[in-house]
This record gives sequence, structure tokens and C-alpha cells, in this order.
Amino acid sequence: MVISRALVKELLNESSCSHNKVKKSSCDKPKPGSTSGGCAYEGAQISLFPYADTVHLVHGPHTCLGASWETRASLTSFEGENNIPLGYCTNITAQDIIFGGDKKLGEAIEYVIVKKRPQAVFVYETCVTAMIGDNIDHTCKKAWEKFDIPVVPIHAAGFLGGKNLGSRLASESILNFLIGAKEPETIQPYSINLIGDYNVTGDMWQYRSILEQIGIKVVSTLSGDGRIDEICQAHRAKLNVIVCAKSLITLCRKMQERYNIPYISVSFYGKRDTSNAILSIVKALGSYEMIQKAKTLIHDEERRLEKKLEPYKKILEGKKAILNTGGNKSWSIASALQDIGLNVVATSINKSTEEDIAMAKKYVNIVFKNPSADQPKLIDEHGIEILLAGGRSLYTAIKKKIAFVDVNQEKKRSYGAYNGLVNLAEDVCAALTNPVFKLVGKKAPWER
Repeated sequence: MVISRALVKELLNESSCSHNKVKKSSCDKPKPGSTSGGCAYEGAQISLFPYADTVHLVHGPHTCLGASWETRASLTSFEGENNIPLGYCTNITAQDIIFGGDKKLGEAIEYVIVKKRPQAVFVYETCVTAMIGDNIDHTCKKAWEKFDIPVVPIHAAGFLGGKNLGSRLASESILNFLIGAKEPETIQPYSINLIGDYNVTGDMWQYRSILEQIGIKVVSTLSGDGRIDEICQAHRAKLNVIVCAKSLITLCRKMQERYNIPYISVSFYGKRDTSNAILSIVKALGSYEMIQKAKTLIHDEERRLEKKLEPYKKILEGKKAILNTGGNKSWSIASALQDIGLNVVATSINKSTEEDIAMAKKYVNIVFKNPSADQPKLIDEHGIEILLAGGRSLYTAIKKKIAFVDVNQEKKRSYGAYNGLVNLAEDVCAALTNPVFKLVGKKAPWER
């Protein structure tokens, strides 16, 4: 698969993004230094790592491998050897840069196939191997033919742009090499592909079981708890469901054009959004009986949820929060926090798409783009009592003597769907009632 300027331009100016239709702006236009927050290679890794039955082989220096490995707790139910926490790398050196790394890559592919017996091998191109011109397409093709298992080149060199572009480049490889490669034994009338959920701490499991109770068959997932065999059959699903990750909208558009599969975008964070997501899916599938069944299930789940949330809402009533996650979580987590009774005063829209920013403004009155400068100021101005963000913001909470909860990819528990909302309420209450944040903010005895 050749990564041409035309393809990169197409992916950057995705026609399905509403802001590109109106403003003709770029989704993820690379700028000097912009990749410091996550490059295209990292975005490709994040999108595909949750395939546990696949060896993920990084063709580049080992520093590329270590920079973003295991940054997300993507859980899997795969019963064989789990390749998610394992790192495979060709470790390109100065000598390989001079003489080329194709031979080394071929040997590495053969080694992992013989030793690990995976269902597929994903080979990730990096900046170094892209610049020296290693022909990974040819090497992967030779290995595919020799061992008769998919060996897929992932062309997402970091210098091409940011993480969103990397996710789209990864999906291009999946679409061109895997989707449609196998026909299912039976075609289900009410079937979906779940696109964009990486099953961090098991978020996908919280709502997948609900969908299956209604009678919906999940054909494949890209890529949380994913399987190679399933994604090869994804072209026979009746609906693509994008779960928050707008970066993969290009894949869904192309599957609609190629296989006539419509798509919708939903969120499973919070009570309101989870219920709306379930209804949106069943309505898109077009079964009256399934719609009625979904409404009954939603009613029962919401009633059960409210009983569980009662003691937490008493603690959280009137409490002010600020959210700093960015991306789609700028609004999806805000919605969940509001559902448990928190007053979300402001949310960060750093790294958010135009659609995400528009959604965030519907949920929260104040949005900010520069967390390092705006976050401490907003905490002081509005008397914020809890900060919900990624791990790096913990020190801001300590300095400001307010509670803190990690709701980013480093989180330890699932906050997805109805049961996950109870986990979120429990963690927020535990943080607010924990005296440690006030204690660590005090001066040491010898400083008083």
C-alpha cells in the first residue's frame, strides 16, 4: 500500500467531518512540533494494539517501541498468548540505516511467526525506516505467501502527522488487507461492527452484553478485544457503530461506499448517552420488536442505576468539578459526571475535533484550550473541589489542595455504560472524602 500525498490529503480532509464541509479545514494538519503530543505512528499503535492474537512488530529503533507501549489497559478475553503487553521490535541501528533493514525485518517476521504462531503480524513503519526507504510491503508480502498468514504493513511514520492521522492510516491497512478477506458461515440480520473502542479497563464489555441481550450480533471490533478472524468478516455486518473515536470515521465512510454499510456515532459514557446509544443502534437496524425490547431494558437498567447512585448523589450534590481530558472525552465524560450529580464548570478541548468542541459546548459552559495556564486559574476563580484528568494533572490538584480522579487511559476501573457509571461515582466520592489532597498541600512542619 503506497502512502501518497493524495492519500494523506484525503485522510486529513475527511469529507464526512462536518467542519470540513463548512470550513474546508484540515482534521489533523501536521505542523512543526505538533507530533510532540503523539505522532502518527503512536496513533496507529493505539488503534491496533488491542488485537491480542496478533504480533505487533515495530520496524524501527527500540526507542519508538518504548515511547508509547502499554499506555492503555486494553483488556482482552483471548485465551491464547496475549500479545498486547509484549514488545516486538527490529531495533534498527546505524548500520541498518546505511545498508537497509529489509533483511532484518524479514528475519524478525519469520522468527515471531515460528515462535509465537499468531493469527497475523502487523508491521509498523517508523520515521527512520520510512526515510531510508525500506520496502516493507515487499517483505510483508513474501512472508504472507511463505507462511500463509496475514502479514500487514502499517504505513504510519511519525513525521506524517498526529495521532488521529495515524489511526486513519492504520484503518487503511485493515480495510485494504483484512476486511472482506473471509466470508462468515451465516449472515446475521441484526449485526454490527464496534469501531473505535479500545476496551480500556473493559469499557466495551459493559455495554456489549447489553446489546447482545437485545439480540444484536457483534461481528467484529476495531479494536478492543478484537480478533483477526472477525475483522476479516466485518464487511457482512449491517451497521458500523463508531464509539466516540471520530478518527475512524474515514474507515466507516469507505466501508459504506465499498460494502453499503451505514454508520452512526455514539457514546457509552453516562446514563443519558448510554440509553441514547442503545436506542440509536436499534433504530438504525430497523426492527420494531428490537426497539420495544431495548426500551424495556433501558427502563429497567436506569431504574436499577438510580437506586445505586442515590447515596453517591447526596455526597456530590453542589460539588464543582473541572475536566481536563481532551478529545471526545471533553464531552462524553462531562455527560457522565453530570449524570452522577457533579457540576462540571469547565472542560478542556485540547486535541478535540471541531465536532467534539461543538458537543462539549452543549454540555459545559466554559471550554479551554491551554490546560497549563487556564486550569489553575479556573480552579481558583470558581472554587473547584475536584479535578478529573490524566495522571499528569495530579500535581495541579495537589498544589491547589483539591481532590483528583484519573479518568484518562491510565484509569484503573471501567467507567463505561450503566455499571461503569456507578464505578465513576464511587471513585469521585472516595476522592472527595479523602483527606490526603489537603494534607499533601500543607507546608512541612519545619516550614511553618
